[in-house]
Amino acid sequence: MRVVIFQSSPRAGGNTDLLLDVAVGAIKEVGVQMTIFKPHMMDIAPCSNCGGCDDTGVCVVNDDMAEVYRAIYEGDKFILASPVFFFGLPAQVKCLIDRTQALWCEKYLLNRPIADTEHVREGLVILVGGMKKEVGFKSAGATATAFFRTISVGKHQDLFFTGIDKKGAIKAHPTAYNDVHAATVKLIGG
Repeated sequence: MRVVIFQSSPRAGGNTDLLLDVAVGAIKEVGVQMTIFKPHMMDIAPCSNCGGCDDTGVCVVNDDMAEVYRAIYEGDKFILASPVFFFGLPAQVKCLIDRTQALWCEKYLLNRPIADTEHVREGLVILVGGMKKEVGFKSAGATATAFFRTISVGKHQDLFFTGIDKKGAIKAHPTAYNDVHAATVKLIGG
């Protein structure tokens, strides 16, 4: 089994990192292989909607997305951990998601979806942010859902942690760490 993780926060040591540390710890407990991508530290150009992938399902831009595409094809379980910025995902991960347009073309235009391996492709979305209402989380979550469906992740669980803004504030949340640990264990079947 291979787990692919998208760490979407540009703030090092922030709430997203703290929650993701819990997920990574749960994965390490069972010794599952994982790959972690941090889009804010990668060279990923935005999608220019050039149409270069329409007939092939292959993006014509040559950058760090090549590693991401490979991991998506080889992955079984996927985690997207992110803060919510203005009802959306941060620009860096949104850029990565937009570049999966090539995979959307492969799946929907060329009828070649990514097939399950011996494991069913499933996911987990972990969102944290300062707003107290879930509307922003639902908006960001809709983007995450579209991303997962594009990469043939048919089922996923959402975890939203509202009212968490200050760096490290998630530590005071009464259930966050347990929630993330349990959801990760469930995801990897442990």
